[in-house]
Amino acid sequence: MELIENLDQINSPFKNAVITIGNFDGVHKGHQALLHQVMEKADEINGTSIAITFEPHPLRALGISSPPLITRHDQKTELIEKSGIDVLICIPFDKAFASITAHDFIEIILVNKIGMKGIIIGADYSFGKDRTGTIELLKSEGKRLGFETIVSPWINDTNAGIERISSTRIRDVVMEGKVEQAMKYLGRHYQIRGKVIRGRKRGGSQLGFPTANIKLHDELCPKIGVYAVKVETIQGSFLGVANIGFSPTFGDHMFTIEVHILDFSGDLYDTRIRINLVARLRDEKKFSSIDELSEQIKNDVKIAKEILEKNGCS
Repeated sequence: MELIENLDQINSPFKNAVITIGNFDGVHKGHQALLHQVMEKADEINGTSIAITFEPHPLRALGISSPPLITRHDQKTELIEKSGIDVLICIPFDKAFASITAHDFIEIILVNKIGMKGIIIGADYSFGKDRTGTIELLKSEGKRLGFETIVSPWINDTNAGIERISSTRIRDVVMEGKVEQAMKYLGRHYQIRGKVIRGRKRGGSQLGFPTANIKLHDELCPKIGVYAVKVETIQGSFLGVANIGFSPTFGDHMFTIEVHILDFSGDLYDTRIRINLVARLRDEKKFSSIDELSEQIKNDVKIAKEILEKNGCS
């Protein structure tokens, strides 16, 4: 995939560009279907499949409050690349860019600069200054400028009664701790990323379960509790149990993310790891003693192994 992080990097229009535009937060199944449709259309006309997104999120650039991101820029880029799209254009978003009219955005940027011959968007997509860029405008301009507008249907979850898989819905289920449901919407386990830092060194010495303490990189933190996880490290992938919360048994009231990595004895300090949340095991609770907590962790590990094996994790 070719990554373009500034429109000035485009020296000439792409061949028969078929594009889609969006924030793609989460790169969920709905986004994936849209990207696949773009690639199919590009193949049909012997063209170039292109996704266009923005950094930072437009609401933040305009100083408007916005929810936590499901995927930050680096992960979003990786996921879009995995889709197989030819080009990702990440436009720096600021107030100057926000002032561009919908007509100018279509003609000057999409058609003249990028070479758009087709655009595939969701049914509620709008763009440009004051959100005046609509599907009707695209279809009208398409007749004048020579491109096709295709409206893509929503991807839903009929079993859950969800009419549309959306970033908002995924955000909600993650914050509710329903990571199994999030997996159905994302097509992958919800993942948090962070750097391993030095903690209070009590996991191994006091509990018998050494942990990696994580400084969270992501914005969207799952509900406090204990999770069965799959951990990706520089030394490979491992199964584990993660505690997200405040360690109430110790009474220090500090928020932490601690991961006990099964069958691992290496040193991960100052490295970055990725934690895929497979299932939520239980709420975090205060135990009457360290021995009681240790017994509970032993049981958590047993249950986590069963769940992870059942989910095909290895």
